[in-house]
Amino acid sequence: MASETPYADHSKDFSSIYTASCHCGGVQYDIAVEKPLDAKYCHCKDCQKLHGKRQQAQSHDASGLSTSTSKGAPFQWAAIVNKSDVQFQPGAQDHLEFYKSDTQTPSETRPDPPSKLTCRFCHSPIMDEGRKMCMLFPTLIKFPSQAEAALWQPTCHIFYEQRVCEIQDGKPKWPRHKDDGEPMNDPKPSS
Repeated sequence: MASETPYADHSKDFSSIYTASCHCGGVQYDIAVEKPLDAKYCHCKDCQKLHGKRQQAQSHDASGLSTSTSKGAPFQWAAIVNKSDVQFQPGAQDHLEFYKSDTQTPSETRPDPPSKLTCRFCHSPIMDEGRKMCMLFPTLIKFPSQAEAALWQPTCHIFYEQRVCEIQDGKPKWPRHKDDGEPMNDPKPSS
């Protein structure tokens, strides 16, 4: 494992543009690309469960009082990069935990990809590792400015047919993967 990207020792040829880390800082890694190959919001049930974000929807009743309802874990923001463009910083491997969602098998040692990586201490999702690509979570990246963060903004929604809330953002909304079938219509604004 130590000789393969993104687990290889830091190379002099690796030029970091961004750094990222889990919540506790135990897992830190460098990214050598200015922008991802693509970025998406994923609404699949697995992402809703594994990322566990909660969103509160605000509305007003007839009397004008504000009400709040939980919408669950609505979606996950992910960006795709080549594995060769990611490199863990020294010590990160001691904090990694792996999970194979296809077999629902946790592991302290790296299984064959694909697998999901988390910090074993704070349990932050780090990335989904494929054979040649990584799906990173841009919320972990330390962007120097909004201009750099804008390069990582999602281009579309995927698995939108599994959504738990409507998103009116003008981005294409695919029922399954991007370019698989016809995009769904953007929801109409409520009046």
